[in-house]
Amino acid sequence: MRRKLTLWARFCLVLALLPSQTASVAVMSVDLGSEWMKVAIVKPGVPMEIALNKESRRKTSVAVCLKENERLFGDGALGVSVKNPKFVYRHLQSLLGKKHDNPQVAVYQKRFPEHHLVTDASRGTVLFSNSEEMQYSPEELLGMVLNYSRGLAQDFAEQPIKDAVITVPAFFNQAERRAVLQAAQMAGVKVLQLINDNMAVALNYGVFRRKDINSTAQNIMFYDMGSGSTTATIVTYQTVKTKESGSQPQLQIRGLGFDRSLGGFEMELRLQDHLATLFNEQKKTKKDVRENHRAMAKLLKEAQRLKTVLSANAEYMAQVEGLLDDMDFKAKVTRVEFETLCADLFERVPGPVQEALSSAEMSLDEIEQVILVGGSTRVPKVQEVLLKAVGKEELGKNLNADEAAAMGAVYKAAALSKAFKVQPFLVIEATVFPIQVEFTREVEEDGSRSLKHKKRILFQRMTSYPMRKVITFNCYTDDFAFHINYGDLSFLGQEDLSVFGSLNLTTVQLSGVGSSFQKHTGAESKGIKAHFNMDESGMLLLDRVESVFETIVEEEESTLTKLGNTISSLFGGGSSEPNANVTEPVQDEEVHPESVKEQEEAAPQEEKQEPEEKVAPTQEKTEGVDRKADPQDEKEGAKSGEAKITEEAAKTEAEKKAKPQKKIKISENVAVELQVKDILNPNFEAIATSNKKLQDLTDRDLEKQEREKTLNSLEAFLFETQDKMYQEEYQAVVLEEEKEAIMAKLSQVSAWLDEDGYSASTKELQEKLQDLRKLCKAMFFRVEERRKWPGHLATLESTLNSSSFFLRSAKLEPEDDRIFTDVELKTLEKVINETTTWKNNTVAEQEKSSPTERPVLLSKEIESKWALLDREVNYLLNKAKFAKPKPKVNNSTTSESSSSKANSSKMEEKVILPKEETKDEEGAEVQQEEPPIKEPTGQNTDSSSQSQPTDKTASTGTSVIGSVCHRNYLFGCVNWHPVAFTMSRYIRGHLMERKRIGHTIQARATVCNYEKEGHFSCLVL
Repeated sequence: MRRKLTLWARFCLVLALLPSQTASVAVMSVDLGSEWMKVAIVKPGVPMEIALNKESRRKTSVAVCLKENERLFGDGALGVSVKNPKFVYRHLQSLLGKKHDNPQVAVYQKRFPEHHLVTDASRGTVLFSNSEEMQYSPEELLGMVLNYSRGLAQDFAEQPIKDAVITVPAFFNQAERRAVLQAAQMAGVKVLQLINDNMAVALNYGVFRRKDINSTAQNIMFYDMGSGSTTATIVTYQTVKTKESGSQPQLQIRGLGFDRSLGGFEMELRLQDHLATLFNEQKKTKKDVRENHRAMAKLLKEAQRLKTVLSANAEYMAQVEGLLDDMDFKAKVTRVEFETLCADLFERVPGPVQEALSSAEMSLDEIEQVILVGGSTRVPKVQEVLLKAVGKEELGKNLNADEAAAMGAVYKAAALSKAFKVQPFLVIEATVFPIQVEFTREVEEDGSRSLKHKKRILFQRMTSYPMRKVITFNCYTDDFAFHINYGDLSFLGQEDLSVFGSLNLTTVQLSGVGSSFQKHTGAESKGIKAHFNMDESGMLLLDRVESVFETIVEEEESTLTKLGNTISSLFGGGSSEPNANVTEPVQDEEVHPESVKEQEEAAPQEEKQEPEEKVAPTQEKTEGVDRKADPQDEKEGAKSGEAKITEEAAKTEAEKKAKPQKKIKISENVAVELQVKDILNPNFEAIATSNKKLQDLTDRDLEKQEREKTLNSLEAFLFETQDKMYQEEYQAVVLEEEKEAIMAKLSQVSAWLDEDGYSASTKELQEKLQDLRKLCKAMFFRVEERRKWPGHLATLESTLNSSSFFLRSAKLEPEDDRIFTDVELKTLEKVINETTTWKNNTVAEQEKSSPTERPVLLSKEIESKWALLDREVNYLLNKAKFAKPKPKVNNSTTSESSSSKANSSKMEEKVILPKEETKDEEGAEVQQEEPPIKEPTGQNTDSSSQSQPTDKTASTGTSVIGSVCHRNYLFGCVNWHPVAFTMSRYIRGHLMERKRIGHTIQARATVCNYEKEGHFSCLVL
């Protein structure tokens, strides 16, 4: 027994030390836009919810402020951008995966001239440079933003979060997607998947309309105009049948069109330039406002507000205080002027729609609905132009334009997480840019050898993914190289091609091909196979490259087959040589998945050869039968030579059948060296440096937050304590000397705080705060105890009264019906007496002591006393709760004698049975008597059954003196008496007798009403 307890204790200890699975099961999604981001979470108890930021807003600006000793995000960074715009970095999405000579970098420099962009010498990308020490890449800045978004999610979820799904624009190429993954890695975020924002929107739409999806295909177009770009996506919804879970809804991307530079931010820039022109025309100063970065940042902020207001109003008065040289700016701008400024932008609105229809090979008639997504679709002119282009009656506005992508992404995160189980929703993505493999091989034409360039399409445009593909190179016997590039991009415009970047992705150099051929000289080559994988994030991966050979080996006869042939020869009397006509058992083999197709191709050839192999044995058997049927053949000697030759031929063929041949595939991995051609990945040293840089900034922020928290606590303690020293309850418990010492210390720390405190370290501030708390601890303790006394003493007094009532009620029980033992009742009585004595003595002693001394009556001791009383009473109540009623002997003689005695007694109790009044055939009223109710036995009865005296007087409704009102379950009491209520409330299932109590007890089937002193009228319901 002791050993079992030890093992159980060890098991419990192991379980306690295991990490909690519920502590970090939450997942998050980040809808990463060019200007704003939305963060959503899923955790146990919270299905899908947008995480609020520190300003309680549902979206956060993708901006980071980096000053010398300060780092701000969101609204804090935007506030600094007006005063010091060169320290605030935003709209980082347009610089991801771009080299310094990319036209997009020049556009960014024009929009934000306050930033100094330099070239990263190792990768050729862009760096933000404020000084030689402060240089940050767009990936590092985006990593800071992602780390901040994770902090927001963790604060909202109240638990750590690492797993996330991040949205990216559907037109992001391989280099841009890698940049997002690198930023997430620097932020310490585990990316479950990069999901295209149009797919996230479509998934959110489908999840909440699952019931509307059926086997009939529904084509929906989502038009998404955000801050920096515009996309139009055609999605097909329908249900499909799967082997795993039956019929399930599915969405498939059928077409996509986009415009990288069409968005709300371009409209804001047009308004900013218009406001600058208006200010210069007012000639309030000789300076050009466009040359002042701070003034232009103020105008950009006003232009953002102006665009929002003009979406709902025809005109608006733009105004900026102290725009330049303390000159205020004020001008009226109308919606007509705004539409004129952006006329060329509105003309580009239908472009993505036509491109999406072209890629999907559909017409507008096949599109059932066009749904608006994105904040910039709220511009009235955009809706007007789009509605005219699609030719629909109205545009769909039944999606949350800002949060649809975040909610769809977090649903995907929950589906990918192992901690949650969601209803399946199948998704099929589409490749936007085709990818092909190019290689060069030597060919012979007209007797001369030359090199020929070959191209093989790996993933065509709008090909569904995730998908794996294999390309086989058959004409190489030595090491070679091939190239992975983008395919035909003629569908892109000239501007999109210029900002697209390098068309060459990777050069793959293979080594070890020649050595694999030398190693397997006797085997047949099946080529060099390269295995590619387009994963769920849209990233192209080269899993492996292998050299495949095929060889033919003789299959050895198994031991079981030999044993079976031996047994069959013994019982069948046949020869031990295998018969060609007998089918041998085939053993299951473990087949490589990639060799299944080859084996299927080889199967028809084997089936064609079987009839030829079976011909010779059949002739042999026929000849054998003819030879035995003609014993008088005169030419037997002449034919014996031919029979011998036939037998030898059959024996040779049988031996071939005894050792069948099979094909075996041999795979040997080939070494692969990848040379990235678009944007080089940072090396390990650069990654380590970036991680250290971001971690140092995070540690600095945490230290700053800790210092500010400590400083605020110190200031609050000083102000609150100085105020408390003048309150009566504090003055009553402190001596004059102690008060002077506390006031002097408070004045000293306050003076130090004004002079040196705001530049002191966190450690110094904590030491000052601890000294003050230690000095005032005794005073605070005395005040706190005096505050608790009234409530605690009242609770203790109430507990004593209820416990005493319970004790008296338990003692009133007859000995035959008593549940509690004498020891239990005495123990409760002892606790009540001891507690009462302690309370009286301690309160008296406390009244004699001085308020400035340490209290004798402590709140913790009072709590322990009433806890002890509660424990004793609850023990008895639980015992009574599960106690069974004692059975009573049903003796008819005793019942009759007691009934006669009861009739002669002065204490009279009438038992009135209910009567149903019915009418006979003649209309006279007839009273029906209720049958008598039997008394309960010792067995448990149903709560609806009630016991009544079984004597004749009770059945006839006459008075019975001393009868007992029994009940099985009490529901409550009206005009309750404390003692009876205590017993009836807690002692359930016990047969009770109550006399001389002026109250009404309502049971399920019995009502006992007080008539006069000592008399009850029991009515059976």
